Amino acid sequence: MPADRLHLVRHGEVHNPRRVLYGRLPGFGLSADGRRMARQAAEYIHGLERPVSALICSPLQRTQESAEPFTELFGLEARTDERVIEPTNVFEGRRMVRALVNPWNWRHLSKPALPSWGEPYADVIGRMNAAMTEAWDSVDSGDVVIVSHQLPIWITHLAVAGLPSRHDPRDRRCALSSVTSFEMVDGKWTETAYAEPAGLSGSLDVGAV
Repeated sequence: MPADRLHLVRHGEVHNPRRVLYGRLPGFGLSADGRRMARQAAEYIHGLERPVSALICSPLQRTQESAEPFTELFGLEARTDERVIEPTNVFEGRRMVRALVNPWNWRHLSKPALPSWGEPYADVIGRMNAAMTEAWDSVDSGDVVIVSHQLPIWITHLAVAGLPSRHDPRDRRCALSSVTSFEMVDGKWTETAYAEPAGLSGSLDVGAV
C-alpha cells in the first residue's frame, strides 16, 4: 500500500530586509515570524491526527528550517529532494519593481507562458510530479509532507486542476506556510484541501516570481 495523503507545505516568511527576489540564492533563512509560521503549519497537520510517515524538503535553507517543527512533532528526519526546489529565474538578487523599469530586462518577459524569465513551467511540473509520485510510493501507509516553494506548489495545483500553466504571479493561492493536500486516485493526483494555518497579517512575501 502507498501513502494515504500528500501535503505540499510552503516555507515560512524569509528574513529579507532588502526585499529582493531570492530564488535559489544562499543565505536566506527564516525570520522569527517565519519560524512561528512553520511551527503553525506543522501543528496544523499534527492536529489532523493522521500519521505522517515521511518528511521531504528542498535543499534551500528556508525549507530546511521550515521542516524542523515537523521533525520535532512527528519524530521524522527530513530527506532532501532537489526536485522540489525553487525554479531558477533571471531576476534573483534584484528588487522586482526596479528590474521591470529597466528596458534591458523586458526581453525576459517576452514569453510569459513558458516563462521566458526562468525554468519552464513544464519542467517544474515534471520534476514535482516525479518527486511526489516517488514519495507516495515510498511508504506503506500514512501521510507524506513535502516542504517546498510557492511556484512549484502553485504550478502543481494548476496541472492537477487541468488549468493552463500561464498565470499572474500576484494571483497565486499559496501563502507562506500554507498546506495544499493531494491524494492519488486511479493513478492521478486529486487536490483534497488547502489551508493557511499561519495567516497572512503583516508577512513579507516578495521572494519569488
